[in-house]
Amino acid sequence: MQHRKLRMGMVGGGRGSFIGAVHRMGANLDGQIELVCGAFSSDPQRSVKSGHDLYLPENRCYATFEEMVLEEQKLPEGERMDFVSIVTPNHMHFAPAKAALEAGFPVIIDKPLAFTLEEARELKRIVSDTRLPFAVTYTYAAYPMVKQARAMVLSGAIGKVRKIMVEYPQGWLAEKLEDTDSKQASWRADPKRAGISNCFGDIGTHLANMAEYVSGLKITEVLAELNAFVPGRTLDDDANVLLKFEKGANGVLSASQVATGEENDIKIRIYGDKGGLEWSNRDLNTLLVKPHGAPVQIYRAGGNNPYLHDAALAHIRTPAGHPEGYIEAFANIYRNFSFDVRSHLGAASEKSSFMDYPGINDGVKGMAMIKAVVESSANGNVWTQVES
Repeated sequence: MQHRKLRMGMVGGGRGSFIGAVHRMGANLDGQIELVCGAFSSDPQRSVKSGHDLYLPENRCYATFEEMVLEEQKLPEGERMDFVSIVTPNHMHFAPAKAALEAGFPVIIDKPLAFTLEEARELKRIVSDTRLPFAVTYTYAAYPMVKQARAMVLSGAIGKVRKIMVEYPQGWLAEKLEDTDSKQASWRADPKRAGISNCFGDIGTHLANMAEYVSGLKITEVLAELNAFVPGRTLDDDANVLLKFEKGANGVLSASQVATGEENDIKIRIYGDKGGLEWSNRDLNTLLVKPHGAPVQIYRAGGNNPYLHDAALAHIRTPAGHPEGYIEAFANIYRNFSFDVRSHLGAASEKSSFMDYPGINDGVKGMAMIKAVVESSANGNVWTQVES
C-alpha cells in the first residue's frame, strides 16, 4: 500500500452520541487514521446530518451501514475505507460487523462484542475464516501502568497469583434516568437494546477483561448476585461476583452504577505469594508495588522512566508528570490495531511485540461472562461455569 493514513468508516456515533466522539479522538491522536465516511445513526436523515457535522463529503455520508459497506466496496482501492469502527448500542453490533467482515473490511468495535453469545461466536467464526484484523475496545487494559502491571505479573515479580480484586463504582444511574431524555441511560436500561444485562454487561465486562489481562489467567467459574436497586428498572444496576481462575487463583468483582456520588473509579488489586500490585483510574499514572515484607513502592508513568517495562513504555507518549488518560488509552488500541490493518493491506509492519490489543477472543469471553453471571444470579447465586 502507499504511504498514507488509514481510512476509517464509522457505524454509529452520530448526533447525541458520547462514545463515537471518544473513538474519533482516539483514532485521530497518532495521525495514523482519518475518518472518511460513515453511517452514524439508525435514522437515515440523522445519519447524513451527522456526517455533515463532521465535514465529510456528501457522497460519503451514508443513510445506512448496508449502503456504506456496499458503496465503499465499489470504490477503487485508493479511495475506499480500510476498516470499520462500530460504536452503536449492543443490539446493533452484530449486523454491521458481519457485513463489514464479509465485504473484506477489518473491524474495531466497542464492547461488549454483541447482543448474545451466539452472535459473538458467529463473529469469531467469520474472523477465523477471513483472517481479518478485529479489535474490541476494552479500553482500561490499554493504560500504560496496567501494561506495566501485566508485565510484572507475567515476569514473576509478585510470585504465584492467589487473589484478584476488581471494582468499578459509578453513581450516575442512582436515579431512573431512563425515564428522562438521557440517551445513554435509555438504551442501557432497555433489554431490547442492551441485552440480558446492563451493569455487568456495560462495566462488569471491563473488570473481567482487566482481571484476566493483568493476571494472565482465565476465569473459569462465577458465583454472582445481580441487583436492580432503582424501582421499576428491568435490568441490573449492581453486580457482585465471586471468581474462580485457572491454576487455583480466586477473586472478587464488584460493579455498580448506583454507588451514589462515585465517578468512574475502576481499580484492580492483584496478590501473589511474593507481593501485590494496585492500580486505580483515579490515579492512572501510578502503580503501587507491594513487595512482601518491604515498603510500598510507587511506579510512575513517563517515557523517561527507565525502570518501566517495554510493554508500558510502548504506550507512553509524554515525559513523567504529564497525564495520559482515557483518550490516550483508546488511541493505544487504535494505533496497535492500525499496524495489523496496514500489514493486512500489504505494508511492512512496524509493530513491536508489546503492541497488543483486545481481540475477538476477548470479545467472546466477555459475552460468555455476561451469560454465566446472569445465569448464576437467576439460579439462586450458584457457581456457574463460564463457557469457553
